[in-house]
Amino acid sequence: MERKTWYVAASGVGVLAFLLVLLGWYWSSEPDSFDVVQSSSVYAEKNGQNLVTGSVTTYTLIEIIDTLLNKSGGYISNDVVPPGLMMDNMPNWEFGVLVQVRDIARAFRRDFSRSQSQSTEDKDLAKAEPLLNFDHRSRFFPSSESQYSDANNYLTSYLGRLANPNKPEAQFYARADNLARWLSDVETRLGSLSQRLSAAVGKPRINTSLAGDTVTQPSTPIANIEIVQTPWLEIDDVFYQARGTSWALIQILTAIETDFRPVLEKKNAKVSLQQIIRELEATQDSVWSPVILNGEGFGMLANHSLVMASYISRAHAAIIDLRYLLEQG
Repeated sequence: MERKTWYVAASGVGVLAFLLVLLGWYWSSEPDSFDVVQSSSVYAEKNGQNLVTGSVTTYTLIEIIDTLLNKSGGYISNDVVPPGLMMDNMPNWEFGVLVQVRDIARAFRRDFSRSQSQSTEDKDLAKAEPLLNFDHRSRFFPSSESQYSDANNYLTSYLGRLANPNKPEAQFYARADNLARWLSDVETRLGSLSQRLSAAVGKPRINTSLAGDTVTQPSTPIANIEIVQTPWLEIDDVFYQARGTSWALIQILTAIETDFRPVLEKKNAKVSLQQIIRELEATQDSVWSPVILNGEGFGMLANHSLVMASYISRAHAAIIDLRYLLEQG
């Protein structure tokens, strides 16, 4: 009898573990990209709004946050029970998306909604941005989801006022300098990701921190040559952060192409933006390996991080060119 009871219990545990694995696999599926122009048009028609300058970019930000919260499995980064507790790749994907959400929300509050440096910031954006910078792993009192959901409500309010001719205080200024300033943030983020991805294979690196400056000194002595390597357990973390970052940027840049079209055409920069989107879309190809491989650059096994780094690096270089066109073209 005891043996039978033990067998039943073991079978139950095995079935439960199998179901948790299946659920974790389903929750790990990354959301598809969405058509930002069509989706924003449908939203505007449904809510009786007109599409004005800034509507598509604002709606895209709202939809990205909504996807982050309501995709399969919901928001997983702060889960304290299986299978979310045991998942690693999706929380890092979520963090990559969240970083881009925070950056563009700051650009909305700091630049896009203001005509000049001394103009008053928008009341809804001033409330939304701090909420999006809330701890992404908080479970209770308050939870990350509740804060990000509240931020989305403020962004929705801003979008409604933006399309309302009776609410002229809500504005979106699609200027070249505004776009260039946000692109500078994106450039920095992608540059860092590219370095972290490339560091999956440790290589000696010459320290170029003070190159071109003969006066400035570091706070503490630094070696001329250093070995830079991403820890083995963090390789897949960086990879999926890059996937999430790229997914969010594809949506945002596509919206930017619509709202900033006159500026991009005037600077002859539209094709440069489209090339950035194309490079980032390549980062979303299916990963057929069950694990992120970390072979040598020319070794027998693939190195997924180096492949990802090549796409990120090309997008990074194209953003530098685009920013130059906006500032000097």
